[in-house]
Amino acid sequence: MSDIADILARDGIRPVFQPIVELTEGRVLGYEALARGPVGPLHRPDDLFARARVEGRLAELDEACRRAAFTGALREGVLAPLALFVNVEPEVLGSAPLSDLLELAAGTAGELQVVVEITERALAARPAELLRAVDRVRELGWRIALDDVGAEPASLAFMPLLAPDVVKLDLRLVQDRPGPAVAQIMNAVNAYAESSGALILAEGIEHEGHLSVARSLGASIGQGWLFGRPEANPAPRRPAGGLVLPRPVVTRSVDGSPFALVDPSVTTRFAAKSLLIEVSKQLEREAARLGDTCIVAATFQEARHFTPATVSRYRELVERTNFVCALGEGMSEEPLPGLRGASLELDDPIRGEWDVVVLAPHFSAALLARDLGADCADRDRPFEYVLTYDRDTVVAAARSLLARVAPRLPVPGADVTGPAARPAGTAHPPLPSAPFADAPAGAARVLPPVPVLHAALDATTSGIAIADARRPDLPLIYVNSAFERLAGFPAADLLGRNCRFLQSADTDRTVVDEIRAAIAAGREWRGVLQQRRGGEQTSWWNEIHLSPVLDGAGRVAQYVGVQNDVTQRIEAEQSLAREQDRARGYLARIEALAWSDPLTGLANRRRIEEAVEEALTRAGADGSVVVLLYCDLDGFKGVNDGLGHAAGDEVLVEVARRTCRLFRGSDLAARLGGDEFLVALTGIDPVEAPAVAHRAAETLRTEIARPLRAAGRHARVGVSVGTAISGRDGMSFGTLLHVADGRMFVDKAVDGDGSDPSRPTGPSRRAAAVASQPG
Repeated sequence: MSDIADILARDGIRPVFQPIVELTEGRVLGYEALARGPVGPLHRPDDLFARARVEGRLAELDEACRRAAFTGALREGVLAPLALFVNVEPEVLGSAPLSDLLELAAGTAGELQVVVEITERALAARPAELLRAVDRVRELGWRIALDDVGAEPASLAFMPLLAPDVVKLDLRLVQDRPGPAVAQIMNAVNAYAESSGALILAEGIEHEGHLSVARSLGASIGQGWLFGRPEANPAPRRPAGGLVLPRPVVTRSVDGSPFALVDPSVTTRFAAKSLLIEVSKQLEREAARLGDTCIVAATFQEARHFTPATVSRYRELVERTNFVCALGEGMSEEPLPGLRGASLELDDPIRGEWDVVVLAPHFSAALLARDLGADCADRDRPFEYVLTYDRDTVVAAARSLLARVAPRLPVPGADVTGPAARPAGTAHPPLPSAPFADAPAGAARVLPPVPVLHAALDATTSGIAIADARRPDLPLIYVNSAFERLAGFPAADLLGRNCRFLQSADTDRTVVDEIRAAIAAGREWRGVLQQRRGGEQTSWWNEIHLSPVLDGAGRVAQYVGVQNDVTQRIEAEQSLAREQDRARGYLARIEALAWSDPLTGLANRRRIEEAVEEALTRAGADGSVVVLLYCDLDGFKGVNDGLGHAAGDEVLVEVARRTCRLFRGSDLAARLGGDEFLVALTGIDPVEAPAVAHRAAETLRTEIARPLRAAGRHARVGVSVGTAISGRDGMSFGTLLHVADGRMFVDKAVDGDGSDPSRPTGPSRRAAAVASQPG
């Protein structure tokens, strides 16, 4: 007897219960029932379900887990108004008979308030079965929770179709840093909760910081180790309350046609097919703009209407949006890679309709049209139609169309997806079935024996992993020894899981989005991604080449990943980049020293000479002039001699600061040396230049004469200023500087030797000095 068969025969599944708590008052509102296997290699639920998947007992194990949850909850007193959250394996919910639900419903009516947790993966894989299964769950009076919202964009896209009563935020939203993706999820979830009354539940709350983030995201209830770990006997450590859920959702039947869902009060219109083609294209463009949280569903009546031009447009939709389906008589299950399809029976009411539905968290629109059956040219065929943006109608139309989509079938032999796929004594799981096994006889490519393939893959130092592209969440179905070493996990911990669990907090989310987009489009991808290595929790750089493998029908069946550890190379490149940044910083500082005064930070003589020459060239072109102000401090020698050179430096720095504060950003200031400064005013009107020069000189004298502190003591200096104006005094920096220097000495002579800057300037003497200035 197999391990799973033995566990099922002995009722070896036991439930544990984790509390779900109100975030404001801390009351326990319910428990999530989690499954545990017997102590040993199948104790963890991941291992348990992986083995059941391999042995083909997944539906039986899933039913046993729910049955154990119900009986355990009754035994432990987890009764209404407390809620019992139970998980349902996505792969079996749509196809399982749910006999255990129907049977237990009669025995637990009024005792258990059950919330069934599902993920969007089930809807993406088997939409028709799952939508009907969800409706059946609601018929039992039980509620729906959408799990892991935010882990993938699909959770936001499918949220309105499932109409969950509880939205469970993926724990990464609470535990990771906020970013654009978190904001997108937060907006979509809160908009849905506001319109539907659904509750938002945050998972992974382990400390007060997580609790604060959960509240900020809009969650009112939550679970995590802060409130309690899963236990077989839930102890009442907190006050108990009851989970009050919104009014049960009443979804419209998925069996009718979208056009029949239009409210009779809505006025329909009439148009030829040529107009509806353009309306459809506009809706498609809107969907492409909405991106990976958008669903597109369309009917084409017959497969022949799915023309090459339409194929090109829908290929782009598949690349840009989350889920696209196309229905029509004779339509294949996958008309092109990534596009879901279904053939319509002749008596299906949708066979006579033209419907295009676009649904996203913040947008909904549908073209719902009925063929009037006129005998005329195809582009002139008349339709009765409605173009609606009513969200309830659009959601109901999308449910109706998706309820007809064919399930995505597993790859032949893909049951080999779990740890138990490895036969006893072998080093690796069997390789998946060859995607070209159905190639015609005589094909040139011949597959070598499996032992040879194993030897070849084991001989390479590159990690090799194969993911099943036809199963939800792309689980790993093969890894070689090198991949085990790179990942830091044995194959038993890798198989059946998506590679995302190897990502670390340092993983670049932009790169992850690029990979997802490439896989969604069926393209190859090359790049580098930072990941964590097993139990070491250390980060490493993984150089990855992902390549799609097509089956005989041209559909993506598997993805093969070739991986290499390039940590040393990346770290060397990063180290080199840091050294280059430091070198650039040194060069910038050296250049700054070459062009600036190290004490005051002002330009030096070399820099201002170059800048003034450039300003003179511009002035010659636009008719403006340049004004130079040559400044020499008065009384500076007394500060140096009396208070010391350090105090003198303080004075120079303060003078520079005051000077810079007086003028425009386009003006220039420099220290020529010692206590000499130069200011250049650029772009001055020639007529106004004399007055501008006079005002600037007086402003400098007044500002610099204000008291200042040096060496902790009060000090004062003054300034003598000489001015020169381009054009009238010269056309070169050297000439203007010479003129301004001479006039500065005239100004200084008027006031004496400048040894006492506080001495008043006599009006007649100052006037005489001003008279010697230009103008």
